[in-house]
Amino acid sequence: MDTFPLIATAAAGLEAVVVRELHALGYADAKTRSTGRVVFQGDRLAIAAANLHLYTAERVLVELGRFEATDFGQLFDQTFALPWEEWLPADAAFPVNGRSVKSQLSSVPACQRIVKKAIVEKLCQAHRAQTLTETGPPGIVEVALLEDRASLTLDTTGEGLHKRGYRSLSSAAPLRETLAAALVMLTFWEPERPLIDPFCGSGTIAIEAAMIGRRIAPGLRRSFAAERWPGIDSSVWSQVRRVAADRVLDDLPERIMATDIDADVLSLARHHAQQAGVADDIHFQQADFADLTSSRRHGCLITNPPYGERIGEQQDVDDLYRVLPLVLRKLPTWSFYILTNYPAFETIVDRPADRRRKLYNGRLECTYFQFHGPRPPRRPPDQEAATDQPAITPTDDATSTPAGEIVPRPPAAETGPVFGGLDAKARSQAELFASRLRKTARHLRRWPTRRDIACYRLYDRDIPEIPLMVERYEDHLHIAEYERPHDRSAAEHADWMDLMVRTAADVLDARRKNVYVKRRERQRGFQQYEKAAEQRHRLLVREGGLTFEVNLADYIDTGLFLDHRITRSKFGELAADRDVVNLFCYTGSFTVYAAAAGARSTTSVDLSHTYLQWAQRNLEHNQLDGPQHVFIRSDVLSFLDSHTPGACYDLAIVDPPTFSNSKATSDVWDIQRDHVQLLQRLLRFMRPGGQIFFSTNSRRFKLDVDTLVGVSVHEITRQTIPEDFRNRRIHRCWVITVDADR
Repeated sequence: MDTFPLIATAAAGLEAVVVRELHALGYADAKTRSTGRVVFQGDRLAIAAANLHLYTAERVLVELGRFEATDFGQLFDQTFALPWEEWLPADAAFPVNGRSVKSQLSSVPACQRIVKKAIVEKLCQAHRAQTLTETGPPGIVEVALLEDRASLTLDTTGEGLHKRGYRSLSSAAPLRETLAAALVMLTFWEPERPLIDPFCGSGTIAIEAAMIGRRIAPGLRRSFAAERWPGIDSSVWSQVRRVAADRVLDDLPERIMATDIDADVLSLARHHAQQAGVADDIHFQQADFADLTSSRRHGCLITNPPYGERIGEQQDVDDLYRVLPLVLRKLPTWSFYILTNYPAFETIVDRPADRRRKLYNGRLECTYFQFHGPRPPRRPPDQEAATDQPAITPTDDATSTPAGEIVPRPPAAETGPVFGGLDAKARSQAELFASRLRKTARHLRRWPTRRDIACYRLYDRDIPEIPLMVERYEDHLHIAEYERPHDRSAAEHADWMDLMVRTAADVLDARRKNVYVKRRERQRGFQQYEKAAEQRHRLLVREGGLTFEVNLADYIDTGLFLDHRITRSKFGELAADRDVVNLFCYTGSFTVYAAAAGARSTTSVDLSHTYLQWAQRNLEHNQLDGPQHVFIRSDVLSFLDSHTPGACYDLAIVDPPTFSNSKATSDVWDIQRDHVQLLQRLLRFMRPGGQIFFSTNSRRFKLDVDTLVGVSVHEITRQTIPEDFRNRRIHRCWVITVDADR
């Protein structure tokens, strides 16, 4: 067959991928002519083969002529001279599109009319017709002028090549099939390696990967405009389709995983996979990205995560990208390929990509970030049918257009994970941490039996570079991390933290499911401690012969302040036959001690309904509940202002927060500013000889003793700090005694 110039069009940035595909089809002369255009020489068989087999091209054009054109007469004559009748039948529908850049013939509509007129006259003459009905097969003509040089092409494809025929249902912001195929071809993925798309949407990436892996020609299920042209014999199309069908593999050696949190789009994805004939090659599953995990090694993650269009709220998008490296670190041997237009993506994931490529998702300019994980082990020679190389190599990209430019990055470490990882320093720190925990655990090992103390602190930033707190609650561990600068990335720090947690669990013989980890941050501005989780894990623990309910999962604090163990005991020793008030009662541990000692009555005040219920349960756990124990939900200052006249107390405990910005009140509590008025109001209801235990965790706090009249103040901080607390300034505590003659 005669050969002629052919053009495969592509989205900007994908030219080199199309060149690679054409080389694989046997067209070695294929090369990029300009942005979005790849030229090669081929015959009519090449037209059919390119349309049927190209995954990443948009259209296949025949270039019928390329000539100089500086006036309309020249454009008409040169167009008329071309063999239009060899391609288009007399009834062909041939609209003319046009574009002109830096040419004397700058009027595109005029150029279109001239070309249309020339083709009409040529077809009428060749087919001996008076008029053309244009009711037959389509054949879109394009006249493109660049610097006075015209190119006339005929579209052999019809509907764009991204129309594979399997996507009959639409979804929000679908990824074009040709782009999805390119994303796969720009990776190290092979059908023998695991592949997952955790934001699969309607399944396009997974479906295209399955088709590539099984060698299913993307055009096998559709027709093309040129199939109805007399210039290409139908036997050519039959031959190409037969060869393509014979190449299809029965199945993939490794099933592809595709997950999404949206059940509706997953049903679309399953339908599309069924239509494409690859339903058995893909496992679709509804799952949250945060739960992503796999036991398989050396896989590839290829995805197009939301970047504003699908989620809508920018904060949600920011949170997603911030957590991304923390999730992907769980796949330490995998490679990751992420298409996004999120600004400063490499900054938020805290790692430079190994390669970057500018691509367009519709009209959105995006970047394809490629992170190369450790190389998989070499397969035996008899299994090395394919090389472990990406579809587009650095050499290929050296000739690509600026739109497809790859920015070189340092190669990934041969053995290290993309996100996370542990270095020798981290392992050394784990050894130091383990040694310290063993020493403390040996010292405290007899506390549960000899002192009836099952909850105690084992570690509190003992080693400055390991800023953790470790507490034991029966057979559970409560571990909190304090803010401290370090040079680890977010993912590396998460791996470091996992190592320290494993170390603590192993040394202290705790089951991993019984270890709870939290992060403590310094409150700033209007922050306040919120729930840390929503697991509702309640545990009953013992202390001094009493039982307390703690929650190790849901809150920053567990419900039992271990540093006040001695303070509670001292308070309880004074409570017998006395009227007791517990302000800022929290979970009521002081109330329990007072009730157990035989207090005549207790009044527990807190603004939190949750804490008041918790305090009531603590009394019930000890069979101490009764009408003499009153619980009042109120702001403490408001409670004292509206206190019932004549109600008096012999013993009070006041352990206020340093700072509080409660949602239940517009007032902001500050202990340094507000403690004087609090104590002055409380003193009005204290009987002569009565005592107030006042405590705070604020290190900068200064008790304004001079404003307190008719009392004596004695600091008992040293006597109330437990032995297991290395930090002797964990709290400060005073006993304020009302004068007997007041």
